[in-house]
Amino acid sequence: MQNSTIHPNAKIGANVQIGPYCYIAENVEIGDGCVIAPHVTIMDYVKLGKNCKVFPGAVIGGIPQDLKFAGEVSWVEIGDNTVIRECATINRGTAASGKYLTKIGSNCLIMSYAHVAHDCHIGDHVIQVSYTGLAGESEVDDWAIIGGASVAHQFTKIGAHAMIQGGSKIGKDVPPYAMAGREPLSFCGINIVGLRRRGFSLEQIDRIREIYKVIYNSGLNRSDACNVLEKEFPASEEKDVILNFIRNSKRGIIKFTDLSADE
Repeated sequence: MQNSTIHPNAKIGANVQIGPYCYIAENVEIGDGCVIAPHVTIMDYVKLGKNCKVFPGAVIGGIPQDLKFAGEVSWVEIGDNTVIRECATINRGTAASGKYLTKIGSNCLIMSYAHVAHDCHIGDHVIQVSYTGLAGESEVDDWAIIGGASVAHQFTKIGAHAMIQGGSKIGKDVPPYAMAGREPLSFCGINIVGLRRRGFSLEQIDRIREIYKVIYNSGLNRSDACNVLEKEFPASEEKDVILNFIRNSKRGIIKFTDLSADE
């Protein structure tokens, strides 16, 4: 903690390591076992979970880059075991959103120079690769991976276990279990490798594949495809996750690209 500026009212947990030249504001809570590297800035209204690691140059709790922000109290909350790499920036929430909160879950990896804007909600086990940017009120569900230098339009949603190609422009919602790539960003199949690594059975993977055949290859519009799935496919968690995501999508989901068209 030598040469760091730490407000006496900041709540620092047990066994926390804080390197030199850090700034930690008054309304900050840092959980047990965290490691805060040199030259980290943690501004007001930040709650950091247990065993997190924050690398040099990161700024957590900066005020929102939103002209509607009027100085209201809002927060950043980060779960346990999350790693925030060099020069990543995470902004507080806003009143205009009704959330007042930017939230990152547990066991996430926010890589160098990534940006998480106001009121974003990120689930658990998410990987946000270097130079990615999430605009305000974006949502990322558990286990999603966002490739490097990708940018997400405000209010976009990325489903659980989805994987997005680096350099992508995310303007529509990316549904759960999907592989997304190309320009414009398109559905390119399901994230088979990721699902296998996370213990999904062959039966579950086949079920997801068949569901997306109806959504993308049946010629039905999204609403009719969802109705067919609801009526004709047996109950499963995967079906519920996909249908709930699509039916709650406000921006609409990405379209399908036939990979064989370039062959």
